Amino acid sequence: MFFSAITTECFRNLNDTKIDTRGKDIFLVGSNGQGKSNFLEAVYFCSYASSFRNSKDCEMIADGKDRCFVKADFFDIFDKYLLAGIAGEKKTISLNNKQINRKELLSIVSCVVFCHEDLDFVSGSFERRRWFFDQNICLYDPAYLNAFQSYKKILKSRNILLREINEGKSGAILDVIDPQLADYGLQIMAKREKEINFFSDIFNSVYESVAGIYGIKIKYKKSWKADNVNDVIFELKEHRSSEIAYKTTRTGPHRDNYIFTKESTVFDSTASTGQRRLLALILRVAQALRYFEMTKKEPILLLDDVLLELDGKKRMKFLQVLPPYKQAFYTFLPEEHFEEYRKSDTIVYYVHEGNLVHEDNR
Repeated sequence: MFFSAITTECFRNLNDTKIDTRGKDIFLVGSNGQGKSNFLEAVYFCSYASSFRNSKDCEMIADGKDRCFVKADFFDIFDKYLLAGIAGEKKTISLNNKQINRKELLSIVSCVVFCHEDLDFVSGSFERRRWFFDQNICLYDPAYLNAFQSYKKILKSRNILLREINEGKSGAILDVIDPQLADYGLQIMAKREKEINFFSDIFNSVYESVAGIYGIKIKYKKSWKADNVNDVIFELKEHRSSEIAYKTTRTGPHRDNYIFTKESTVFDSTASTGQRRLLALILRVAQALRYFEMTKKEPILLLDDVLLELDGKKRMKFLQVLPPYKQAFYTFLPEEHFEEYRKSDTIVYYVHEGNLVHEDNR
């Protein structure tokens, strides 16, 4: 399915309006700060009910307003639409006026976004890398999402308990919590370990075709050495005194890491800025390819100024390796030669101060 129209109200700086998106490729052209990325964020919000900018929900509401919503009409199915909104602290998602949750939303339509912040997956914290690879698996594996959410709940309870023990309360409940933490944690680690082998092969092939560099692998580094519940419980007990002192759980899937290697040496720490940027872009290509491989569904692509930092040759190669997609939204600066990338049916909107104007109406 893809979107035939996007309607926004009180969303960021965008004017309240309905935008016709009945095309496979939509180009948004405008200077920085005019609303191009905000529109991509609105589309993304219809897929995940969240922002791709690490923003708080309230930050998506226009200044001076107390609520916002985005409506997405589907082209493939007559009279079917998604409505996602924020009012104060409350978030609502509905499909044809029927309330749904975020898990159900994921099964309806998925977006893969390419943006400058993706560089964090290469040069940023371990947490950001884990976030990307967790999102990748959650796109097609509901069982992983369930295990991941259960693990986070138990981890939160365990950390609260560690703080209470540090203040003098009994730690007997840890013996009840730890087996649960170990069970869900091992489920997560097993799926991560299996998935990274497939993902790394896809990534290596695409990166080589664009950059001409062979042998880039992604390795998964586990925090727990044990591979069964009893051994993990023993490992947790070994760290218990230090975790009570630090008031937090210091081992487990929430401390795992991913590294990029070339010929068994760490690549991301020595790669140039251009190579790192390309690593981040190809991560998203591989994510979309893996999603399509596992679900046979074509995602919606959101490409936010991603061609700007590539030279002409790599731009064309990058466009050639894009995965099958249902619809793609691109942003461009006015001085970019976006005309050379458009197709006969590409829709072009010019964006200025939150207003999207079709090229025929300029």
